[in-house]
Amino acid sequence: MAPSPEDPGPDLESRRSFLSTNIVPVVERCMSAMQAGTQMVKLRGSSKGLVRFYFLDEHRSCIRWRPSRKNEKAKISIDSIQEVSEGRQSEIFQRYPDGSFDPNCCFSIYHGSHRESLDLVSPSGDEARTWVTGLRYLMAGISDEDSLARRQRTRDQWLKQTFDEADKNGDGSLSIGEVLQLLHKLNVNLPRQRVKQMFKEADTDDHQGTLGFEEFCAFYKMMSTRRDLYLLMLTYSNHKDHLDATDLLRFLEVEQKMTGVTLESCRDIIEQFEPCPENKSKGAMGIDGFTNYTRSPAGDIFNPEHRLVHQDMTQPLSHYFITSSHNTYLAGDQLTSQSRADMYARVLQAGCRCVEVDCWDGPDGEPIVHHGYTLTSKILFKDVIETINKYAFIKNEYPVILSIENHCSVIQQKKMAQYLTDILGDKLDLSSVSSEDATMLPSPQVLKGKILVKGKKLPANISEDAEEGEVSDEDSADEIDEDCKLLNGDASTNRKRVENIAKRKLDSLMKESKIRDCEDPSDFTVSTLPPPGKLGPKAEAKKFEEDVEIGEEAGTSRRNSRLLMGSFSKRKKKSSKLKKAASVEEGDEDLDSQGSQSRGAARQKKTMKLSRALSDLVKYTKSVGTHDVETEVASSWQVSSFSETKAQQILQQKPAQYLRFNQHQLSRIYPSSYRVDSSNYNPQPFWNAGCQMVALNYQSEGRMLQLNRAKFSANGSCGYVLKPQCMCQGIFNPNSEDPLPGQLKKQLVLRIISGQQLPKPRDSMLGDRGEIIDPFVEVEVIGLPVDCNKEQTRVVDDNGFNPMWEETLVFTVHMPEIALVRFLVWDHDPIGRDFIGQRTLAFSSMMPGYRHVYLEGMEEASIFVHVAVSDISGKVKQALGLKGLFLRGPKPGSLDSHAAGRPLPRPSVSQRLLRRTASAPTKSQKPGRKAFPELVLGLQDTGSEGEAGDVAPSSPGPIPEAPTREEPGSRSPRVRN
Repeated sequence: MAPSPEDPGPDLESRRSFLSTNIVPVVERCMSAMQAGTQMVKLRGSSKGLVRFYFLDEHRSCIRWRPSRKNEKAKISIDSIQEVSEGRQSEIFQRYPDGSFDPNCCFSIYHGSHRESLDLVSPSGDEARTWVTGLRYLMAGISDEDSLARRQRTRDQWLKQTFDEADKNGDGSLSIGEVLQLLHKLNVNLPRQRVKQMFKEADTDDHQGTLGFEEFCAFYKMMSTRRDLYLLMLTYSNHKDHLDATDLLRFLEVEQKMTGVTLESCRDIIEQFEPCPENKSKGAMGIDGFTNYTRSPAGDIFNPEHRLVHQDMTQPLSHYFITSSHNTYLAGDQLTSQSRADMYARVLQAGCRCVEVDCWDGPDGEPIVHHGYTLTSKILFKDVIETINKYAFIKNEYPVILSIENHCSVIQQKKMAQYLTDILGDKLDLSSVSSEDATMLPSPQVLKGKILVKGKKLPANISEDAEEGEVSDEDSADEIDEDCKLLNGDASTNRKRVENIAKRKLDSLMKESKIRDCEDPSDFTVSTLPPPGKLGPKAEAKKFEEDVEIGEEAGTSRRNSRLLMGSFSKRKKKSSKLKKAASVEEGDEDLDSQGSQSRGAARQKKTMKLSRALSDLVKYTKSVGTHDVETEVASSWQVSSFSETKAQQILQQKPAQYLRFNQHQLSRIYPSSYRVDSSNYNPQPFWNAGCQMVALNYQSEGRMLQLNRAKFSANGSCGYVLKPQCMCQGIFNPNSEDPLPGQLKKQLVLRIISGQQLPKPRDSMLGDRGEIIDPFVEVEVIGLPVDCNKEQTRVVDDNGFNPMWEETLVFTVHMPEIALVRFLVWDHDPIGRDFIGQRTLAFSSMMPGYRHVYLEGMEEASIFVHVAVSDISGKVKQALGLKGLFLRGPKPGSLDSHAAGRPLPRPSVSQRLLRRTASAPTKSQKPGRKAFPELVLGLQDTGSEGEAGDVAPSSPGPIPEAPTREEPGSRSPRVRN
């Protein structure tokens, strides 16, 4: 029986319960705060702003301010407001240099028929969010419970129909099984445990184990409704509770920056994503359909066009970054692990295009592959080549480079050549490959389906009839250091003893690695910043550690960048210090002349015998020793190999010359032999210098491989990514504070809005698996040294299902073509932070507008963001403005007490890059800048003029409790920032 007018019935009661629990408190807090008023600064485009007291009138119909000569006319009607935008987006704000104001404190109100803007700066980000949230609710007509309830009516009718259809036995309630079937039907993918938890929370009556309609409404809305998306939908629906095709078209064009969208394509989207049949029949998309659409691949942050090869593939090989593997055959560490042929299958199918094969003489005349002088197991060279032949071109047809490290006798080299020729066949035939310029390398396009052998080649002056000849062995690209050798080449009688020693060393290294990760799991260092001769005493002592970058995954597989400094030999440590001191003392001198002198004094030049048959297989990728990067390259058909430490020296002393060197020939970087745990170095500094093949240990998952995947996902994960044009022609210093003067920079404005279904950390520091997480988001830009930066949001307490941050992070990027953007989600802990998940992608692969960032390896966990990228130019100095106008005096002993009364000095680029980021923002504290950072023109910068976006980081200070903070599990509509 239908409920009487006096009987509200389950529909209205459910609605009121939902509203009173979720939406109304948010609205009331905003309205109360706005009516109490806020002192803010009105900007007028000049350097001087006006301090005024703004408040919402008692009828909630207009905004007023005082003092004003207009008296009662000093007001803006809510009905006249067309838009409220957060951040520094208006034309007035653009007149002020970057860094003048914290974007979180800025917002603009567009009103009237002429779309005038009222541009305001609030004392804190929280107060700005209160005004933006409140004004948007008022614009949507949501000022009390009844007005919002009217907007829920259509949706509740559909819920009733859905409930009746799911009630299979017609008893007026749903069991957990019926609910699970319904969710499957509605394409809702939630963990079963989470569904059971919400089911239990919604089952409030005495009939435990089932949900009545009222309980089902609470369950469904708790599960699905998102405040951020609801308010976004209202903005573009002209305050309707649905989007029609015209509304959706406007949203896609204005916010998502899509072109070529038609009303017909919008109707198709509604038909595909709207679950309510009634809405479908009307061509309308309600909040559930809108949520489905934004959470589909169409709303992902990654550009779908980049899932396919889209770059020009007809340029010389030296113009591309090429994804490369180090000691590909190893399944674990560098000393005792298994060598496996199937590692080549795994790596090639992951998109790698340069694999390494270490070849040694084996028994019965059969060459073998393993890591020489170690306890790694041995596999047949033939099996490796057969695996490469089978898997080289399954994922894509672009060329594979086979990096041969040849330690074999001439007899077994001939056997290697025979296997290569017989097994690979036409894949080695380069006779059909032609280039317009014989001095240039061919392109990936013309080399499709081909395998290039990288190895030593006989000199041209050797007789063509000679079946072998001598070549230099000084250019062995990956020779293991003497101090890391465990065996002498022959089967050692003390093998068991050596194996035990090696295992103890590795165990010690792994334990140290885990401890260090827990101390500061997000530290990152760029070692190429100091100019020649400027290294400090600590840097001189750290031969390898200065470039080590630590991964995030605390408690999981810890193959993070760790070096075994001095683990095998004190003698090596002493010689390293001597070599380091020499390189620092004579930093500007020729690196190779230093090296040749020291080598010449120590030993005679090493040579080896090379088979003609193997030499003839090498054409475009001849292995040569480390060259002086200032010397003009004689031939482009060669590959120079550099250890990471040698390459770092060059990056510090001759960065511009190194970049020019890489324009004409290929370079390969490989890990230090002291990385016996198969850890990885940071590849980004070497990409910055244009090094094509930056070889990583693919068996060691972590931060560095994530950066590598992000880099090469920008071009269909085909293993080749085109360098920026300025890296292929011309010259610049990638380590400069202004590497490309006169060129436009990009400003990335990221609004971190909300999170969805964030899981608990895999291994919490406290070990309490039952506690609810306190998440925050960190965003890191990785690229040129001047572009590297991190920002993070505040902590949201006790909510991993739908936390709301609503914060704006701003980055300036000088060379976006090589920059990566990394989103990390952390769980704040009283003694640190625990890693939850990450997503890394190329700057160029980010889509604009409202996007979901799905965490890698997690099906449903995501964060919801708004992406805006704009061009900026010139060098921006600190601005004249309202210094310290609203800086409240800090409490004694507070985190920001040291900053009271004086500006913090602006750190240099190197200081900003090398500083350690705080473990996490304290709960109820906003990290980063103060409400009003230094705004005074004429503040003297230390060193050269600051770049756009260079703002001295302030210490985090306490802020009031966010007025829009939600309770755990609530899913009601809420504004996005």
